[in-house]
Amino acid sequence: MSKSVLVAFQGEHGAFSEEAIRQHFGDEVDTLPCRSFEDIFAAVDEGHATFGAVPVENSVAGSINKAYDLLLEHDLKIWGEIFLRVRHNLIAPPGTQLADIREVRSHPQALAQCERFLNRHGWVAKPWYDTAGSVKDLANNPEPGVAVIASQLAAKIYNLDILAPGIEDLTFNYTRFFVIGRGEPPYTEYAKTSLVFATAHSPGALVACLNEFASRQINLTKLESRPRRNRPWHYVFYLDFEGHWQDEKQREALVALLARAAFVKLLGSYPAAHMPDLNNGSQAELLQI
Repeated sequence: MSKSVLVAFQGEHGAFSEEAIRQHFGDEVDTLPCRSFEDIFAAVDEGHATFGAVPVENSVAGSINKAYDLLLEHDLKIWGEIFLRVRHNLIAPPGTQLADIREVRSHPQALAQCERFLNRHGWVAKPWYDTAGSVKDLANNPEPGVAVIASQLAAKIYNLDILAPGIEDLTFNYTRFFVIGRGEPPYTEYAKTSLVFATAHSPGALVACLNEFASRQINLTKLESRPRRNRPWHYVFYLDFEGHWQDEKQREALVALLARAAFVKLLGSYPAAHMPDLNNGSQAELLQI
């Protein structure tokens, strides 16, 4: 990966977002930590970063609404998607033993996703602002009896030890990320397209819009509603479908959708990431669920 590519993400170095970036772009990619999702979009908008990596949904926790709201507000395009297998690790300063631990810190979602493991050991869970941030803070200020939950990358960056790998309650824990950038990504045959649209506030309006895809045998892979901020009790619909918007059937469906919908915004056609094989887990993994 060329050093000229700089990818923005939310959190501290070692965040799961940075792990996803390395998975997608390679270990040599340069990364830019940001405090918030808004800062990611601003960094790409203003040319401070080549791309941004934004988590949009988790297989356990569901969609990340802030990310979808920002996709609607900005003119950036989706250039790709990433499916990251989230592996939570119990991390502590060198020399720490499991018997020494009494408190575990991490982001509230990470703590919730490792609840069974924490309860089994009787440890106190203490929320922290960020998974990687909890590792960074503990490395800078080691405290006896304190461990954290974060990525393998975070443990490596801050020179702490992994006491127990893969402590998440649900083995099939994946986060989907969008890679966002300026301009249009190049055409690809194995593509997925994302868009957002609103319908007239009338009976059958949504069905009529969706039928433009069904009648052309275009598979929808996601459909989710979000409130319209400027119109109470009206909604927009985020939709993903298989194929590129320039393909014949997909282009015809979009033209028909434009005629039926109140508005349509194309978020991007991009190389589709291969879905993880959720039926390929070991028997031991399945028993954890």
